[in-house]
Amino acid sequence: MLLTPKWNESGNEPQYVQLYTALKNEIVTGRLTEHTRLPSVRKLADLLGLSTTPVEMAYQQLLAEGFIQSKPRSGYYVEALPDPEVRPERAVHSGYGSSHQQSEAITSRRPLLRDDKTYKYDFHMSQNDFTLFPYADWRRLYNQTMRLEQQEELFYGDPQGEPGLRQQIASYLHRYRGIVCQSDQIVIGADQFGLLSLISLMLGHKHKRVGVENPGYLLYANTFHQHGYEAVPVALEEDGINISELYAADVGLVVVSPSHQYPRGMIMPVSKRLQVLEWAQAVSGYIIEDDYDGEFRYHGRPIPSLQGLVPNANVIYMGGFGQVMAPALGVWYMVLPETLMESYYSLLRATLLEQSASRLHQRTLQAFMEKGLFEKHVRKMRSHYRKKHDILLEAVQRHFGDRARVIGKDAGFHVLLRVHSEKSEEELKQLAIQAGVRASSASFTWLSPPPVMPKEFFLGFAGIPLDQIEPGIEALYQAWFQDS
Repeated sequence: MLLTPKWNESGNEPQYVQLYTALKNEIVTGRLTEHTRLPSVRKLADLLGLSTTPVEMAYQQLLAEGFIQSKPRSGYYVEALPDPEVRPERAVHSGYGSSHQQSEAITSRRPLLRDDKTYKYDFHMSQNDFTLFPYADWRRLYNQTMRLEQQEELFYGDPQGEPGLRQQIASYLHRYRGIVCQSDQIVIGADQFGLLSLISLMLGHKHKRVGVENPGYLLYANTFHQHGYEAVPVALEEDGINISELYAADVGLVVVSPSHQYPRGMIMPVSKRLQVLEWAQAVSGYIIEDDYDGEFRYHGRPIPSLQGLVPNANVIYMGGFGQVMAPALGVWYMVLPETLMESYYSLLRATLLEQSASRLHQRTLQAFMEKGLFEKHVRKMRSHYRKKHDILLEAVQRHFGDRARVIGKDAGFHVLLRVHSEKSEEELKQLAIQAGVRASSASFTWLSPPPVMPKEFFLGFAGIPLDQIEPGIEALYQAWFQDS
């Protein structure tokens, strides 16, 4: 509850004065708020390694000046400060810690990483629908994991991920995504950045240039860049990454999202997937297959993953439970090819790496999958999202007609809306906000922007309530074209 004072051992100021000053500063700056109970004299003395005398003297001085009050048989409590001259916003640095002004200055420098506005119609590009999350089943299984007789679950788990969960993932991926692997090829982590960092360390001695889809998911380009790689943008065609440009890029590693390209949503046909695999074999390179929402295909036959098309291909498959379950679980995974397993184990030995994903969440998820609840949930969510997807497309066609075009339908959590308007992208963004509609521009997804930037906006349909899709699209159309 209390910060430790910075003692000035070389000065002449008594310890009780230094402690008094430090406590007073905590009260004045508002970090010790009104009615906060202070530790007892004996407890604070023990905490600070002092005798009780300087603590008692500091408390008595604070008591005399009205900063604290003493309640019989209860202890010391922080008093209210009615004088406006000593309110937290007017306090200045004194003793230790940072002042309110310093805190405000730090906060003002923090970049706005997410748009935290509340929208009447929220077409968030990647929001889940949590109304159907299996709260009761998850809570029951989590509580079973936390039973007293399983105290060992609170210790470090397997650095690679819980063996039982890896076995369940391997079985699920084989049945639903056509992945061919053993559970020992699966590596679990808390987020994509951590897993990509491991890949960058494993391949850094071989490759220092990585090809990324343009436009694409910039986490890949930026993560590899932070690890000393050069990220080379590779253009897209109507059916996915440009193969000729991939060869010309002179890279040994490429990132593709064949099942539902982010952000444009095209689905790479099997013929082009085989061409990408041929590229990897020709240049002795590696492919990272991003299958972030591969479970969600709404119309047409499912297309198996790229990883399972050719035996023993140099494909690193990336997946996770953020989209299909919830991002808050913090469980992602990658499937490594056999050719990288020794590099991975060498990295484990060299870094003494521990598991970043919650062991409790892993064990709960394992039980959830073992009981068949996960596949049941996937089927339910796919059906639910299909309804939303179809209603969204119908609403866009009804209201926009030929004034906009949908790009990337039939899979995933979003589509792109290319708008045919004389208004600038910024004008369209502001008009949408004024109408209470979240429709984020896709311009940030370009690593190398085209000469003329298309006016394209994300329409996420997974998180918005079903009955708000139609009025939301109508509100967006009115905002953009009511004066036309």
